[in-house]
Amino acid sequence: MAGSGRGKVRVLVGGVFDLLHVGHLHFLKQARELGDELVVIVASDETVRKNKRREPINPAEDRAEVLRSLKYVDEVYIGAPGSIDFELVKRINPDVVAVGPDQAFNCKRLKEDLRKHGIEAEVIRIPYLYKEDRAKTSKIIERIVETYCE
Repeated sequence: MAGSGRGKVRVLVGGVFDLLHVGHLHFLKQARELGDELVVIVASDETVRKNKRREPINPAEDRAEVLRSLKYVDEVYIGAPGSIDFELVKRINPDVVAVGPDQAFNCKRLKEDLRKHGIEAEVIRIPYLYKEDRAKTSKIIERIVETYCE
């Protein structure tokens, strides 16, 4: 896979990344192994409220700063509120878009949507490598509430 004239393969992932946990680390590591550079788009606070129907635990700026500190991550952006920011994706110009195991995307449809916006990236779903009942932000929140809020 050639890197869009850059000489490097750029991989893009997106997500909330609230309460960073081992599942996030496995996902980011696997995504990084698909190329030479890993770029992350962090969901805006408004997007978290809309899609998760809850307040984010940490604001987008904090989530982005934590991600920037990880060795697997090369660049981090905060996405625009709403659905996929295709203009930002086009500027990032990824060769691969990696989708998390629990993200509700149809990979074929996402690839078609990217093409409609002039983005010629492969779309790859990353499999689970961890126990999804433990390494999931909603499950961590439930355990905190059950353990400490009685």
